[in-house]
This record gives sequence, structure tokens and C-alpha cells, in this order.
Amino acid sequence: MRIVKIGGKELGLKASPLALLYYRQAFDKDLIEDLVSFQDMAGIENGDFSGFDSVKILQICYAMNKADNFGKQFPDFEKWLSKLDSIDLADQEFMLAIIEEATDGFFRSANGKQPNQPEK
Repeated sequence: MRIVKIGGKELGLKASPLALLYYRQAFDKDLIEDLVSFQDMAGIENGDFSGFDSVKILQICYAMNKADNFGKQFPDFEKWLSKLDSIDLADQEFMLAIIEEATDGFFRSANGKQPNQPEK
């Protein structure tokens, strides 16, 4: 679970199986497939936003925020976006937090350690 600030609001994000389901239900796509597409955007650190899909990162954020709010009334994507006053896509910390939460939550091995992580 992670907190990000977007549009003047703090949002809880939870990369869980529910987030995968919510993403599929809302966008008829696979969250993992869309998440992996961000690996090809190494140039973003240098200000190269070619190939960046701004809506996709917001969709991933939405699904994980909805998972964090399980059991509560939650708006559809369009209404959720309308409640955000603004977003700063140049804020790499914001985007990195979303991608890190998704990566940490969805790519764990059975014993809880990250793939390729050395034993302690």
C-alpha cells in the first residue's frame, strides 16, 4: 500500500488481485500488459515523452486506488478524474510511485521476495 498525491489529493494505492480485476472491468485490458509497456519509456527521465500514454498511468492509478477502497462506494473512471483538480505529469515522483506500487505488488515470488532479490 502506498500514498500518492495527485490533483491536490492524497490517494491510497493497493496493487492487489482486486486491482487487476477492476482494471479489466473498467478498461477491458490487462493491467500487467499495460504496466510492462512503461518499460520502453527510458527517455522520459530526459524529458522525452514520445510514446508516453498519460491516460494509461491514470487508469492504473484508478484501479489501485479503487482496490484500496474496497467495500466503499467508488466512482467510475470519468467521475474519479473529474474530482482531480490538476495533475503534474512532469512530476516523476508521482509516476514512479504508481509504477513502483504496481511492480512491488504484482511481481512478488511465492516467498514474498522480489524476483532476482538475493536471499538474506
